[in-house]
Amino acid sequence: MIPIKKLSLFVACAIAISSPLQSACAQDNNNNLPDSPSHAAENREVTWRTLPGDFLHDQKGIWLLFPAQLAHGRHWIPTLAIAGGTAAIVFADPHVMPYFRDHSGRFDDINDTFDAPITTGEVIALPASLMVAGYIRHDPYQVSTAILAGEAYADSAVVDLAVKAVTRRERPSDVPPGASFNDTFFAGGKSPFKGSSFPSGHAAGVFSVATVVATRYRTHRWVPWAVYGFATVVSFSRVTTSAHFPSDVFLGAALGYTITRYEVLRPQ
Repeated sequence: MIPIKKLSLFVACAIAISSPLQSACAQDNNNNLPDSPSHAAENREVTWRTLPGDFLHDQKGIWLLFPAQLAHGRHWIPTLAIAGGTAAIVFADPHVMPYFRDHSGRFDDINDTFDAPITTGEVIALPASLMVAGYIRHDPYQVSTAILAGEAYADSAVVDLAVKAVTRRERPSDVPPGASFNDTFFAGGKSPFKGSSFPSGHAAGVFSVATVVATRYRTHRWVPWAVYGFATVVSFSRVTTSAHFPSDVFLGAALGYTITRYEVLRPQ
């Protein structure tokens, strides 16, 4: 079995090898196909110079334009689906977490591979590797993909920290042994960086990066499977390590995907 901690570097290297073909296909799409939203996301080029403005544009869309669109009756179905799914899993959390607390030894391999510092490094390694390979190969498409991944990661982090600061949910690891996992909201530390569990920042970050890579390299059918599989394992590890509840991970993954797919990757 390939060590999961090396998967991000493996994906980046494989993409680097095949990226000239991807860039050629993107150019061909630009010349021969209509500019649909999916093609705009795949073919969009960004630079370090445009990144600050793009980030501010994303934040405007998240905090101002999206609520306004909700007020006009748009996006209610996906919003209610995510809110309803989160609420259902929050209700199930106190019944699920005792299993992971009582059987933590079964997940030692996952927990050792995906503790918090290692996981952060694994998530960052994918866009970092793409960027290095892109500069070496003089491939602007690959560099743009890496910058977009960083933009998506930052966008999801802002939303994640804002929700954490409000909810201040206690982490499962902070619940005393044998105690109930009920009443965990508004009970954690005041700092959203350490004492708040809801939602999972790791899940939001890894799914934001995975969504950029999967969308930009979707012509390679194995890429979405690899990056979303990696994101799923990383997110699951946050539950097995008792760092997060399942609902934390679900909402984090949903935020990472939706912010990236419908804000970062939409036509500018």
